[in-house]
Amino acid sequence: MYRGRIPLLYRLSDLVFGFLEDHAEAQPFEMESGCENDDDSSPFDPREVIAPLLYPSANVDRYRTLLISHVSKAVISFSCPRSNKAALRRNVAAVLRDLGHNAAVCRTKWDGSGGLTAGNYEFIDVLRSDKRYIVDLDFSGEFEIARPTDLYNLLLQILPRVFVGRSEDLKKIVKLICDAAKRSLKRRGLHLPPWRKNRYMQNKWFGPRRRTAAPNPPLPPPPPTAVTVKCRSVGFDAVSDVRLFVRTR
Repeated sequence: MYRGRIPLLYRLSDLVFGFLEDHAEAQPFEMESGCENDDDSSPFDPREVIAPLLYPSANVDRYRTLLISHVSKAVISFSCPRSNKAALRRNVAAVLRDLGHNAAVCRTKWDGSGGLTAGNYEFIDVLRSDKRYIVDLDFSGEFEIARPTDLYNLLLQILPRVFVGRSEDLKKIVKLICDAAKRSLKRRGLHLPPWRKNRYMQNKWFGPRRRTAAPNPPLPPPPPTAVTVKCRSVGFDAVSDVRLFVRTR
């Protein structure tokens, strides 16, 4: 059984937007040993592999640490109940470009064939040298399933609402989560829907894609005294000792 805490630096989950359902207040992550054991009997716990990929040491990839800092500040600046997902993505991508990142809104679209359901998806990608970083502003919500087992629920708890990471790490994470979802549904006597299969999920971030590197300029954040609207953001913690403006090109 995996026991661990999400490092303070990476608590990016549960941004609350007006178009999203309210979630319970996020609690510091810690696995509980007394949960009901209704899961598969396999000794393998995917959190053992996924957690280090989601939350590596800040020293492992300093650029990623900087990118997380910039993404967090951009999202906090532009997210409020009147926001929408597409506008928020455009604004965050524009802010990242202003800060020197090679960022763009990325749209994938694929046809159905050979058991693959057609679909499309949007997120932000950031290119740096030969590396590709994925920024997804509603990551954890993509893996919700019906009647999850306790083990799968615990897996969902460690997934960030806002994902920032390398593409090669994301491929491994998605595969592990999809396998866990399949086991969870099988345990409940349910079939894995086509939109939760690994092949479909991988296409969201790695299918045929088009980058839009110069969308409309970002809208300025609403002035604090203009409208009395309470915007709540939880999960973004300050990143210390990181400069907030760099030029990467």
